[in-house]
Amino acid sequence: MDISIFAAIAICIIALFAGFESVLDSFQLHQPIIVCTLIGLVTGNLTEGLLLGGQLQLIALGWMNIGAAQAPDAALAGVIAGILVLTKGASVSEGIAIAVPLAIAGQVLTIFVRTMTVGLAHYADGQAEKGSIAGVESANLMALGLQGLRVMIPAIATLALPATAIQGALNAIPDWITGGLAVGGGMIVAVGYAMVINMMATKTTWPFFFIGFALAAVTELNLVAMGIIGLSLALIYIELSPQFNGGSGSGSGGSGSVDAQLDAILEDY
Repeated sequence: MDISIFAAIAICIIALFAGFESVLDSFQLHQPIIVCTLIGLVTGNLTEGLLLGGQLQLIALGWMNIGAAQAPDAALAGVIAGILVLTKGASVSEGIAIAVPLAIAGQVLTIFVRTMTVGLAHYADGQAEKGSIAGVESANLMALGLQGLRVMIPAIATLALPATAIQGALNAIPDWITGGLAVGGGMIVAVGYAMVINMMATKTTWPFFFIGFALAAVTELNLVAMGIIGLSLALIYIELSPQFNGGSGSGSGGSGSVDAQLDAILEDY
């Protein structure tokens, strides 16, 4: 599957900014659903990019940094999997299976780059002692550039490889490995959802979870319909709940704005 020079350059820029965002977290451009969609857009495979990115994003829900522990790297996984599927002819299932080891490789790379930037931190300290704002800024930009190159260089290498060579390498992977990686990815999806639910769960929100679970199990509603139902239930709950309408409900009481009451309720949990 050949792509234009414009598309190849655009993919490299996407990879560069995905590397930036893996440490900045300002616009979430490193998330698989974003990078795969953008790669799909520039290659003319938007639907397939959305499908791949959405499934990889479910896996990435379970990847988060806790303390000094570095999570698997979603940026490298999303970019390389997107290139393999959207420009090299790999299937979506193959892209999902290869994303997990790619994320581990990205984890090793980012730890290596972060170790290198320790020297830049000392350099910035020295520039700060001299009163050089430009020197401190240059140290920050160099550290950021290294993170961008960490993703862009593997992306360039993947783009440069012939599609036949990549397909041959993918076909050489035994089924028990790709199958095992797919099962592992599915387990990570469950862990990701569990972590999100654990952060959101309260005594008042559990009933809505079970309602949604029951509706999903006994109906053929798609995600858009379920989202509309969930939003409607949330609005109805806020409208009828005494604690948001001057009543004597539990939690934060009936006084104050809705935002203040919501903050107080969240603090209670």
